Amino acid sequence: MRSSSAANRHWWDGNADDYQAEHGAFLGDVSFVWCPEGLDEAAAGLLGEVSGRSVLEIGCGAAQCARWLVSRGARVAAFDISHRQLLHARRIDEETGLSVPAAQADAESLPFADAAFDLACSAFGALPFVADPLAVLREVRRVLGTGGRFVFSVSHPIRWAFPDDPSERGLTSDRSYFDRSPYVERDGAEITYVEHHRTMGDWVSLIVASGLRLDGLLEPEWPEGHDEVWGGWSPLRGRHLPGTAIFTCSKV
Repeated sequence: MRSSSAANRHWWDGNADDYQAEHGAFLGDVSFVWCPEGLDEAAAGLLGEVSGRSVLEIGCGAAQCARWLVSRGARVAAFDISHRQLLHARRIDEETGLSVPAAQADAESLPFADAAFDLACSAFGALPFVADPLAVLREVRRVLGTGGRFVFSVSHPIRWAFPDDPSERGLTSDRSYFDRSPYVERDGAEITYVEHHRTMGDWVSLIVASGLRLDGLLEPEWPEGHDEVWGGWSPLRGRHLPGTAIFTCSKV
């Protein structure tokens, strides 16, 4: 039976091509999109000034966000658990002429020195998929310098109480918000994909336990004129339910 990390590495290696084909245009090659609501870092400024800063992207996928940071003058390192996603990152590097140093790594054990970065970020990367998010948060704290900022986005916890369906069916709760059972896909007895549920209170407690300080929480509203559907995210559901939670933390 695979662990969460091993299962998700295998899943993303097998699905990276389809993911980039389906979502690549929305994400952009040199853009920092935080979530399916389309919140863009260029407008949101959650990371603050990035020029001249050292930045780590956690769970970078094809490194679209990291590449935007490079374009803004940041010194960037990125990593992802999926080798196939990193091949897409290399492809886009060649197409855009903007190169991102990217490595294959597991977020629960980061291959970077203590206090190596001024900033860290993760747009739906790693944290929803790991069995031990506290280990990730502690590792992020370790590699941040004093005063460093970490901003990360995940599916809004309330979504777990509703079907992952963009239609009206997705507006009626069918399970307990407090049921923390992970979403698991299997091939026979073998686990092939895992996503973990934590309540909003769980995330706050994990951030505090890691030694980071929680500075802000953003629940982006669905913007007018945004008609794209991404899995269970849709204009219909976005008018009623938050789809994303974005946490801003710092090392003090």
